[in-house]
Amino acid sequence: MSELELHKGNLLIADPSILNDDSFNRSIILLTEHNHQSSVGFILNRPLKYTLNDVIPDINCSFTVYQGGPVEQDNLYFLHRIPHLISDCIQISENVFWGGDFNILKNLLINNAIKSTEIRFFLGYSGWSADQLNDEIQNQSWFVSKNDFENIFSVDNESLWKNKLIQKGGEYKIWANAPRDIHLN
Repeated sequence: MSELELHKGNLLIADPSILNDDSFNRSIILLTEHNHQSSVGFILNRPLKYTLNDVIPDINCSFTVYQGGPVEQDNLYFLHRIPHLISDCIQISENVFWGGDFNILKNLLINNAIKSTEIRFFLGYSGWSADQLNDEIQNQSWFVSKNDFENIFSVDNESLWKNKLIQKGGEYKIWANAPRDIHLN
């Protein structure tokens, strides 16, 4: 896997060197915005024990809510692949869109018109100031990968990080099988 430039739509893979970082340990982040002033993304593989109904009681929907990151964890965000149903969204990549008209989304959810493989909800986001993310990549906290998943909304959360490390190869293959708590080894 070659080194890629940072741009929206790419994945940030947590390097094994940050195993002690509670916010980003073993995380995979979809970068949804990257410019000279800031970067924003959402952790794809950190499901919470909440459903959408827990967060918004008037929507009877059991879709899992994910921890998007440590910033603004009291705000709900969403990524989806249905721009034909949800207007005013921002295209991130070919099949991934960010946000949109929440009233339309709410009606679609109430009418069971969306599948869980078409949308993902997040509490909070991951954010970096001007050169902060570049500095973290230089310090080997992250490596950048192309988003090569056909559908990020249906990937296996448990094996996502491990599979990206195996794909990167070299010493990363060894870390791919390390226990979650390395002190137990």
